Amino acid sequence: MRKILVVGAGQSGLQLALGLQSYGYEITLLSNRTPDELRSGRVMSTQCMFHTALQHERDLQLGFWESQAPRVEGLGVSVAAPDPASPSGYSRAVDWVGRLDGIAQSVDQRIKMAGWMETFAQRGGQLVIHGAAVSDLDYFSRLYDLVLVSAGKGELVAMFGRDTARSPYATPQRALSVAYVHGLGPRPEHPDFDAVRCNLVPGVGEFFVMPTLTVTGRADILFWEGVPGGPVDAFQGVNDPADHLSLTLELMERYTPWEYARAMKVELTDANATLAGRYTPTVRHPVGRLPGGGLVLGVADVVVANDPLTGQGSNSASKCAASYLESIVAHGDREFDEAWMRATFDRHWESARHTTRWTNAMLAPPPEHVLRMFDAAGRLQPVADRFANGFDDPSDFEDFFYDAEKTDAYLAAVGGEGVTAG
Repeated sequence: MRKILVVGAGQSGLQLALGLQSYGYEITLLSNRTPDELRSGRVMSTQCMFHTALQHERDLQLGFWESQAPRVEGLGVSVAAPDPASPSGYSRAVDWVGRLDGIAQSVDQRIKMAGWMETFAQRGGQLVIHGAAVSDLDYFSRLYDLVLVSAGKGELVAMFGRDTARSPYATPQRALSVAYVHGLGPRPEHPDFDAVRCNLVPGVGEFFVMPTLTVTGRADILFWEGVPGGPVDAFQGVNDPADHLSLTLELMERYTPWEYARAMKVELTDANATLAGRYTPTVRHPVGRLPGGGLVLGVADVVVANDPLTGQGSNSASKCAASYLESIVAHGDREFDEAWMRATFDRHWESARHTTRWTNAMLAPPPEHVLRMFDAAGRLQPVADRFANGFDDPSDFEDFFYDAEKTDAYLAAVGGEGVTAG
């Protein structure tokens, strides 16, 4: 029986560990926290998983919370514009919702990762609570056939060099702030179904609302992405959760008053329901070399870390775990050498490159043809639906999003009339 060590108990590490376990591999999983510590700790992320990623979980019989989590059936976009007639100074220049082909869902990682860790142990996996260092991996690499690193922070990540050709940004592009809340009202435009709402405030940042399941039940995630140095880059040093929520609402009232109108009675879900930070989007080389000469393979956001602007973190992690699982099983009893590691990552990159290109494009100010497409989506439901489903399959953006001629040709085909710049 082949022995594999998985370092890190997030979406990718746990999904991969549980998947390998189902194929009969002897798996050891290193986590720096126990399940109980995860459940009682601070929120770790925003997340909304779309159909493809959710199906990877279903294939492994890991969709434990599907009946409890809100069913997200749409994805809406609003674009704010200065409006002197509005009390806040902003109103919606664009507002629409696209319908998803398959439902999306969000489960607080405190619930999911704790539950999956317990399942892994119950199924006979060796769960070790230990914050691994490079020196640990140097020792472990001699005991295991393969070491997979899925812990995306700290000294372990430093083993994987930055891929400058695939990493256009050298600094964080957004300041991030998160609050999980109860008491948010429905969007009046679609009170009969849940949707993720993306609110774009050009020059300021983006504000997202995501229905979720958290430790205290059904909730919503309020998520600001602020342009560094701008008015939404305001959460550094805000340590009190109540102050964090108050500032979140203040910024909503100023820049997205239509969202603030349904948030006037919200309260935090629990004492650990807020989070703030920033990080640089980076693609890294997939193979890490240990001091003793051993090799380790990076997984998910260890090697492809995108800004959460497009909500792809958990989706990409799930897709990476599924791709790596297939590559490992197909490799049989052969050595997991450097050539195999690079080929395994390259196979995953064929999908991940589309996510990275799209996310990096969305971090830049939207070009005129994208604004035309957003405007057209308010009149043409197929355009709204196609953009919404791109969150599940970002490769589709290659055909209508990046190039003005392709965008205009698509809009003309859907709308039955010519589309021109203006």
